[in-house]
Amino acid sequence: AASTDAADAPDAAVVLHTRHADLVGRTPNQVQYLRQMLAHDITFGIGPAGTGKTFLAVACAVDALERQGVQRIVLTRPAVEAGERLGFLPGDLAQKVDPYLRPLYDALYDLMGFDRVTKAFEKGLIEIAPLAFMRGRTLNHAFVILDEAQNTTREQMKMFLTRIGFGSRCVVTGDVSQIDLPQAMPSGLVDARQVLARVQGIAFTDFTAADVVRHPLVARIVQAYEAARPRDES
Repeated sequence: AASTDAADAPDAAVVLHTRHADLVGRTPNQVQYLRQMLAHDITFGIGPAGTGKTFLAVACAVDALERQGVQRIVLTRPAVEAGERLGFLPGDLAQKVDPYLRPLYDALYDLMGFDRVTKAFEKGLIEIAPLAFMRGRTLNHAFVILDEAQNTTREQMKMFLTRIGFGSRCVVTGDVSQIDLPQAMPSGLVDARQVLARVQGIAFTDFTAADVVRHPLVARIVQAYEAARPRDES
């Protein structure tokens, strides 16, 4: 369980007790992100790969489930590689969506272990599904994470955010430098950053290369691409 409540102690460190070790933010932005996820109904974590934005969101979701702060975890991401048209892929649903959702499974296995994750799926405590399967639902008493949100359209983002029901928390993660949508199609994440910036109850954390917690070379790679992007776009 989390050892402090961000709403009650905004300057205190947030510690999540996981299967392997206590988990804390390793950079100022990670610390802020953890506080925001505990204190807000909707939190956006935006930034490059390796900053921990998805892993920390899943960790908060697992923590909330184990504290019985929510009744289930729902994890989703847009299957943009398949254009959300999963019917064109062979196999049953689990086989179809597995390649797109594998990073979320990996985070769960790291935090809970394979056996506990398997049992949680069997009990319906954890659900992983492509974004298209969220339409028409209302998610009450759930911790909901939308990963790779840069690949949502405006309509998909609005659809997802309006699924949130009573007693639920939502985290949206994405990297606006990794948009795989057709060039003429605006990203729902970029749009949401502008439209929702001043909406009460919604928080944003913007990560940078300084927050990368993978191999040191990853941070230098991210910095190099960030430096090159303005030249490419000019």
